[in-house]
Amino acid sequence: MKILKYLFLFALLSLVALTVFVATQKGIFDVERSKVINSPRATVYSYLNDFRNYEDFESWSVEDPSIKMTFPNKTSGNGASFYWDGADGKGNAITLKTKEGESIEQKMQYDGTEADVSWTLKDTLNGKTKVTWKAKGTMSFLFKIYTALHGGSNKVIGTIYEKSLANIDKNLDYETKTYAIKVDGLVKKTETPYIRQTFTSEIEKVSKNARIVIPKLIHFSETNGLSTSGKPFIIYHTYDTKTGLAKISICLPINKEISISSGSDILSGKLNGFDAVKTTLTGDYSHRNEAIAKTVAFINNGKITPQLSWSHLEVLTLSRLDVKGSSKLETEIYFPIIPKVEPVIAQPDYSQETQTQAQEPVQAEPVRRKPATPAPATTPPAKEEEQSEF
Repeated sequence: MKILKYLFLFALLSLVALTVFVATQKGIFDVERSKVINSPRATVYSYLNDFRNYEDFESWSVEDPSIKMTFPNKTSGNGASFYWDGADGKGNAITLKTKEGESIEQKMQYDGTEADVSWTLKDTLNGKTKVTWKAKGTMSFLFKIYTALHGGSNKVIGTIYEKSLANIDKNLDYETKTYAIKVDGLVKKTETPYIRQTFTSEIEKVSKNARIVIPKLIHFSETNGLSTSGKPFIIYHTYDTKTGLAKISICLPINKEISISSGSDILSGKLNGFDAVKTTLTGDYSHRNEAIAKTVAFINNGKITPQLSWSHLEVLTLSRLDVKGSSKLETEIYFPIIPKVEPVIAQPDYSQETQTQAQEPVQAEPVRRKPATPAPATTPPAKEEEQSEF
């Protein structure tokens, strides 16, 4: 019994000592990890800027499928957020500030532990991206105990970040490289009334602008009782690869033409029907230039005349608003062309001639008998009728 008493007393003293030790430790942590990701910076940024992707790369979520994540309507950009609930506790994160393609600043809370989280993206050689993930904050008492027993906050949080960065690289490598381009050939695009916003954009930021504008167009249509009649599309009035700029109209198709009063930043219009060469891109938008190049090659090889009054049309059949994996995106690209005019050859009508020939019987040439003696001419011979050249 004395041995049990001593063991219990030792355990109690050890617990008290650990508690005192942990309580005297600073609850502040500052952890940073970096990794070169084998994907373009724009693709990495879009992936990290959407909280829906976090359940696919956060190591604690990947390793514990019992964790339930909840996503509100806004999951990317400033003000985006998400929540999680698991056996080890609840937490949430919110995006405070973003700089397109360069950085993301977030706030994270987890059962009393709070952190300021930042992502920084830098270009490297061969189109890769260096991602730096940093967190600085204060730990709850229980988290301080956990980290104290497992090698400290830098090791515990750092290991989570290292595994997660490896997952990002693996996931994006698959998502970026999994794509398909199909030149569908000649089609006719039917006329479509729409509502739109028109402006000049950097070509690299068209996708981002579409994610901002399309929800506005949808809200406008719902507020004004309009019915949509298809997927959103983008009209490229100009597409200048030298300057990297394009004049675009981001459009939402509706079922009828409408008039919108002046002063609104949303306008109405109608896309007239046109002949086009259609190409379907399945996969990340980073392959758009390859899809355009294949379409142009098809036009040139087929000696097709392009319509040069505007550039092309992109229909967002499946956008980032519909799916989170870039390999599942689907974009239809239409290049306007001038249709070939086939000459019309009139078919000869033989019915009249056949009918005339049927009505007029063929007369046999009369048999001329030679007179015994020549008969004298009593009348002059008829003058032969002159034939005209025309």
